[in-house]
Amino acid sequence: MGEKVVARNRRARHEYFILETIEAGIALRGSEIKSIRAGQISLAEAYVRLDVNEAWLEDAHIAPYEQASINNHEPRRPRKLLLHSSEIRKLWNTVRQKGVTVIPLSVYLKNGRAKVEIAVARGKKLYDKRAEIAKRDSQREIERHLHIRN
Repeated sequence: MGEKVVARNRRARHEYFILETIEAGIALRGSEIKSIRAGQISLAEAYVRLDVNEAWLEDAHIAPYEQASINNHEPRRPRKLLLHSSEIRKLWNTVRQKGVTVIPLSVYLKNGRAKVEIAVARGKKLYDKRAEIAKRDSQREIERHLHIRN
């Protein structure tokens, strides 16, 4: 069936160095999955909170589903991430290092189920961001000159 990306955290790759990515399921209610299928999800302020044996997706905004009426969900409620206990333990030990965090990169549908791609990441400093922007701009300029010559 394949994968269909529903939402991306566009700032994540700009703000963080991505060290490792993991796929996790999300425990959702019926109205939430319908909203996700309609593309009504935002990961702009979302982050992953780790307990000793659980992982939670916090501050991800899933818009209320129009047809759900009284049985609708809270848009910003914490949602449990479905991971193996060994994966949670590994993430827990990694996050205890200074400057390392876990962030959501994207939400997608895989075989009809919502999945979230989470990443172990280290925050970038301002000079790292500036260097990346300068590199991207120079690469764009080189491609523009090559395109003009052809």
